[in-house]
Amino acid sequence: MEEKKIEQALIKAVTKLGGIALKLANTGTNGYPDRLVLIALGKVAFVEVKAPNEEPRKLQLKRHKKLRELGFKVFVLDDQNQIGGIIDEIRTT
Repeated sequence: MEEKKIEQALIKAVTKLGGIALKLANTGTNGYPDRLVLIALGKVAFVEVKAPNEEPRKLQLKRHKKLRELGFKVFVLDDQNQIGGIIDEIRTT
């Protein structure tokens, strides 16, 4: 339940900026991050939402690595207090 709360806070923060936090459907895409965050001026990043102190699974880490190799930003979010920093990092790159 805590993970859902964190995810909702992310959506709210991104929406407040006029952005979109798309939910990625898991139809044949297991292991990919939960949200694709799109912010003004073409800023894009993937966000994996976890419950506090929960680590990504092995397959998720593999997918994150591939996305980073392709040049995308990938974040693991497990605390609402991280949201502002993640959004700032997405906006400034």
